[in-house]
Amino acid sequence: MKILLVEDDLTLAEEIVRLCRKWGFDAEYLEEFQAVDREFRKRQADLILMDINLPFYDGFYWAKEIRKLSRVPILFLSSRDQNSDKVMAMVSGGDDYVEKPFDGELLLVKIRSLLRRAYEYTAIDREYLAEGLLYDRGQGNLAYQGQTAELTRSENKILGLLADNRGKIVEREQLMEYLWSTDEYVTDASLTVLVSRLRAKIADFAPGISCIHTKKGKGYYLE
Repeated sequence: MKILLVEDDLTLAEEIVRLCRKWGFDAEYLEEFQAVDREFRKRQADLILMDINLPFYDGFYWAKEIRKLSRVPILFLSSRDQNSDKVMAMVSGGDDYVEKPFDGELLLVKIRSLLRRAYEYTAIDREYLAEGLLYDRGQGNLAYQGQTAELTRSENKILGLLADNRGKIVEREQLMEYLWSTDEYVTDASLTVLVSRLRAKIADFAPGISCIHTKKGKGYYLE
């Protein structure tokens, strides 16, 4: 899921983006604030972290403008702790409010809660395998730096199962049984070939990115 940070303290913005990326989100921050709504349209984020005190127009104004375009979750981050500010944040279209300075774990809980509420009834078929590398299992492709690469049916099934078990080892036998259950018979040797080709496709498409790892004698996993 992609997070857009609208915060004019660039030191803090960089820190928050690092946290979000550490938690597995694709995150970026704005450096220009004249047209936040236009930047949102261009970047198509899944959640916005919005400061109140901004150059040109405040966060309340931009939340109202973004609400004309989208129901994307908006989480206000601000050092302003008056109840009137919190009320105004909700009235202008915000979904939640966190006071600065904030605890990182609290911010993570708020982000996950908003994403769950906003997208729990939507089939989420897209996820980032590594920074900038997006996997869309519904479309059966990868996206990176504005380009797309099609996956074969077998590659999509292998990558999908690994993504479903992210951080855990998927044993070779489990992968083969999964492919068999969808009428694709593979042997131990052909599974090795399929995974090797998938790795090569990712490496050619997104140089420097290696997201499929091997646990020798057991299977494969995504970090």
